[in-house]
Amino acid sequence: MIRRLRPTLPFPYRLLAPMLVLLLAVLIYPLLFSLWVSLHDYTLTRLQEVRFVGLSNYLGLLRNDAYWTAMRNTVTFVVLAVGLEFLLGFGLALLLQRRLPFRDVFRSVLLTPMFITPIAVGLMFRFLLNSQLGVIPYVLREWLGVSIDWFGPRLALYSIILIDVWQWTPFMLLLLLAGLESLPKEPFEAARVDGASGWQMIRHITLPLMRPIIMAAIIIRMLDAFKVFEYVYAITRGGPGSRTEVIQYHIYRVGFRFFRMGEAAAMAYTLVLVTLVLSVALVYAMRKEVE
Repeated sequence: MIRRLRPTLPFPYRLLAPMLVLLLAVLIYPLLFSLWVSLHDYTLTRLQEVRFVGLSNYLGLLRNDAYWTAMRNTVTFVVLAVGLEFLLGFGLALLLQRRLPFRDVFRSVLLTPMFITPIAVGLMFRFLLNSQLGVIPYVLREWLGVSIDWFGPRLALYSIILIDVWQWTPFMLLLLLAGLESLPKEPFEAARVDGASGWQMIRHITLPLMRPIIMAAIIIRMLDAFKVFEYVYAITRGGPGSRTEVIQYHIYRVGFRFFRMGEAAAMAYTLVLVTLVLSVALVYAMRKEVE
């Protein structure tokens, strides 16, 4: 008599197994191949001369000024963009939590930018902020007498940041508003009875209760902000000079314009390492706060 073998995996894992196998099949090969490329002198114009160089591509980044400039621009972009998006998103979420007239209409309108393709947003603001033909510079110049070169050496990176804030603040608003509406009502009612002001309730009740949601929103948005590429490609192409050359655009230039795929793959893996370390640190901090 043959005994029926019991499956060794718990039931939830058996349900997830097909999708995990599919994801691994799709992801593992590109990841391993790109790692292999990063360890070789792999140039698209000399494929017959590919040779193993070990960690030379990674060590070469330590002396690569263009790489560090791109990384510095990227970190500046991520810190300022995500910080502004959080502040604006949280403020709008607190406002829209109230029972305002046409609240649902305001919510729908504010969420609209999030659904536009980033490359289309970049092209749109490229024309809106053009110093010669743009509507916004014209209005500032003719009505207020203010002339601003939005994509000049001083303001180009900050203009890209403001464009990102315009498009992705609704994402932060959506997450934070959902978090606010899920909070229990009893602590706020008790604080109101005790005479607490609105600011005191936000500081001592709302923020501590919202901390896990805030950290999750910042992590998600931060990971996406590190991948910024479309605005730079559509508007400035990294210029003027290298003022807006973020790391994703720099990797694109090295890999697909200069054909140095080994060096580009090494840069990509350093970016993965940076985002992974930051994500783990934020998740650890979030868990400590919850405990």
